[in-house]
Amino acid sequence: MELILLFFIFTLAGFLGFELIAKVPSQLHTPLMSGSNAVSGITIVGAIIAAGADDGSWVTTVLGTAAVTLAMINVIGGYFVTDRMLGMFKKKDGPAKKESSS
Repeated sequence: MELILLFFIFTLAGFLGFELIAKVPSQLHTPLMSGSNAVSGITIVGAIIAAGADDGSWVTTVLGTAAVTLAMINVIGGYFVTDRMLGMFKKKDGPAKKESSS
């Protein structure tokens, strides 16, 4: 019964997250990505603790290492997306002005 409850909460969180993100204006995506990167940084700390746990189980080490790897990919990808989105707001250089020599 507990597994069904956890699956229900996971599914509900997925639908709620999708609905919230779908209604966010494009001007707010960059701050949200920065917040998402901060949360992923916290995830990395937890994953490092899980990977380094000395409980004698290789499963903990493998899952912790996988969590560290995936969280790092998420953080790095988030910074690339944030950089690209900020680049969209920069002014583009127009054609060079010709100076008239009269």
